[in-house]
Amino acid sequence: MHTITLIPGDGIGPEITKAVQAIFTAAQVPVQWEEQNAGQTTFDQSGELIPQALLDSLEKNRVALKGPITTPVGKGFRSINITLRQKYDLYQNVRPAKTTEGIASRYTGVNLVLFRENTEGLYSGLEVYDERLGISDSFNRITVEGSRKICRAAFAYAAKHGRKKVTLAHKANILKMAGTLMLNACKEAALEFPQIVFEDKIIDNMCMQLVNKPEQFDVVVTTNLFGDILSDLCAGLVGGLGVVAGANIGDDMAIFEAVHGSAPDIAGQGKANPTALLRSALMMLHHLGEHTHADRIEAALDATLKTPEKCTGDLGGKASTMEFAQAIIDKLA
Repeated sequence: MHTITLIPGDGIGPEITKAVQAIFTAAQVPVQWEEQNAGQTTFDQSGELIPQALLDSLEKNRVALKGPITTPVGKGFRSINITLRQKYDLYQNVRPAKTTEGIASRYTGVNLVLFRENTEGLYSGLEVYDERLGISDSFNRITVEGSRKICRAAFAYAAKHGRKKVTLAHKANILKMAGTLMLNACKEAALEFPQIVFEDKIIDNMCMQLVNKPEQFDVVVTTNLFGDILSDLCAGLVGGLGVVAGANIGDDMAIFEAVHGSAPDIAGQGKANPTALLRSALMMLHHLGEHTHADRIEAALDATLKTPEKCTGDLGGKASTMEFAQAIIDKLA
């Protein structure tokens, strides 16, 4: 039995979380949930964005499933996601993107996994502002260790999962130092995994290539900011943020999450699509070694997606969140 920290989040978060829990219960997945929350709702109730009880739960269980979280807009409030990633060195942001029958897309044959460095770069939070001169400087901190860790993780994933190629997206032609660190780190990793083809592409060309011919890519690795942009681009290739999984993984902790927003405009209306959170939960099961349970639920999800009338409105159907979940449960049989 696995004890998982469950963070429902804000907006539609509790609804899609409940749907995933129902599917896991029906599939008899050996997990028990330890619920703790963070974000806007928690702040309104307790004045804390990230309660100590949540941190204690994460540090005890080392694995979490997280719904979408709202960070209050205002001076001094830092992204909860970035805070957790940096606090626990969750340096791998892993985002699969795969075309699926039943999910509308103008592309076919897309099946790639993006590895985004998750703790450094322009999201390091190193900023200074000179009010007298009206100048703001943001530091793009890239380290040798951080570059080596994310590049090796991408190659190790490729080798483990039978992937053939790793592509580094960078800007070393302009960012001579920071860009070259990542390029050299990937070249080092490529020597360790000679069976994996390695290539590198300038980030602007990478964007064009992804739009023109995304099926050419297998595993993609890049820095924090570039990865933030590319991950949403890749989601757009396969149906949008509502259908793709996400994970933040470190050496001894992992937080799996829906990467879309909290959608407060439809919260409580039963319209939310739980696919992204469910797919993230399936990544979590693979991480825990529960491959049979993950494969069984994925097959039920894929079968349901081929039946539009059983899906939520964003997927062309009329089902509510829980009706969609029930359709998946029915397919489990």
